[in-house]
Amino acid sequence: FTLRGVGMRYNGAAVLENVNLDLTGNRLVAVVGPNGAGKSTLLGILAGLRSGYLGECLYEGRSVKKWPRREFARRVSFVPQSLRLEFPFTAEQVVFMGRMPYGDGLFESDEDRAAVHEAMELTDTLAFRRRDFRSLSGGERQRVVLASALAQKPETLLLDEPTTFLDLKHQLSIYSILRSLCREGLQAIAATHDLNLASAFSDRVIVLHHGRVVVDSTPEQALTLQTLKEVFAVDACIAKGPEGRPWIVYGH
Repeated sequence: FTLRGVGMRYNGAAVLENVNLDLTGNRLVAVVGPNGAGKSTLLGILAGLRSGYLGECLYEGRSVKKWPRREFARRVSFVPQSLRLEFPFTAEQVVFMGRMPYGDGLFESDEDRAAVHEAMELTDTLAFRRRDFRSLSGGERQRVVLASALAQKPETLLLDEPTTFLDLKHQLSIYSILRSLCREGLQAIAATHDLNLASAFSDRVIVLHHGRVVVDSTPEQALTLQTLKEVFAVDACIAKGPEGRPWIVYGH
């Protein structure tokens, strides 16, 4: 992705202003910032789900607005904060929906079935594959939605607060999966409130504040005491966490 001068306004109020970013390569990128910073709006623009923005958002040199939707969906997958379905689809059927950009008929191919099984295995959702999606807990639903996105076999995965409803085990598992997939060639861009998960797993951290990019660097350089104070309005100290990465200990 390439963003040049991207801005967005709602009811006259600026949500994003003059965002310029180059998002390329097989990396795990965390987008962080306080509520209202513009994280979800930014991901929505990248996913081609928002219109009316200023500037340019390009994917592989072509405006996101000009990509054929089916072709774009084979390359870019989006995981929303939550998904509601009114019909009695099983968890497995929801994951199969991720294969729609590849389908030419009503029947699943061997490739579809293999992709769905692999995605459900990765996200630890095979155990409830036959259950009604509506009956699942918030965390279980979120893992199924992620499995559906992974079943698309995208080049780029966009995630809006992917671990909001997950227990600690699955939070760590999902970010470990994302990091492994990035090492294999995927690009993942995740908006998150959890600064320690961003620090522990991401290669790059983009900090948004009042709709602007205020920091864009490594976790060590992005999540400093100054940034925590000025952007998040918290007092903290920074220790060493896994792999020597910053680990934020919040004050009172």
